[in-house]
Amino acid sequence: MSLPIWTPAALSSEFRRLAGPCWRLVEAQHRVSTLKLTDTLAEQALLEELIEDAKPAIPPECRQLDFLLATPFRYGALYPHGSRFRRAGRTLGVYYAAETPRTAVAEMAFYRLLFFAESPSTPWPRDAAEYTAFSAEIATARALDLTGEPLSADAAVWTDRTDYQGCQAFADAVRAADGDVIRYRSVRDPEGGANLAVLMCRAFARPAPVERQTWRIRLSASGVQALCEFPRQAVEFPPDAFAADPRIAGFNRRRGED
Repeated sequence: MSLPIWTPAALSSEFRRLAGPCWRLVEAQHRVSTLKLTDTLAEQALLEELIEDAKPAIPPECRQLDFLLATPFRYGALYPHGSRFRRAGRTLGVYYAAETPRTAVAEMAFYRLLFFAESPSTPWPRDAAEYTAFSAEIATARALDLTGEPLSADAAVWTDRTDYQGCQAFADAVRAADGDVIRYRSVRDPEGGANLAVLMCRAFARPAPVERQTWRIRLSASGVQALCEFPRQAVEFPPDAFAADPRIAGFNRRRGED
């Protein structure tokens, strides 16, 4: 597949305004996991501080942000594997999010299934895992929308399920054009919801999450079921929901039952 060539100058004329919430999921124990290692809250706070000091640095322009928003922008360590808009290596961070909780859940469900597809001897978890979904507010006049013309003409490149070369080259050009956000279609969400790749911390309209939800996600041979108690929501992905991805299409779902 030939890769599209977008120069920074050409991209500058395609910038659009983008404002609104975007959603991410993190494991619910992202802060309390250290509690079981300490006897008091003061000890936990000290342990969290020591862990924070050992992590790669947060760029100065992101230090006003809550850690949930700032963490993806840490640098100083090698990024082991490339992602859609970030190259492997010592590269600048990207904050990946979805426009709706449902699309964020679909993304998480896919990557959890991918873990089991690549770990064939690992049994299914016995219980549903708990996640915190949180929204951040975005406001920028320097966004690029890959779902609209003229950029949508290269949709085959932007939506490739395993080859990210074109998207990574595009992100390099967006940074060179001083862009903030890339909006693109999620290939993990069966309903084709939109994702956002936030390249610059200045795109956040507020320094901390504005809304939180608790989701429980269960994985099994019968698919993925996700529940949110408030506001009440339910999402289900049957076994073939992500079969278009070759890494998941043929893996053994009946593990431990042969």
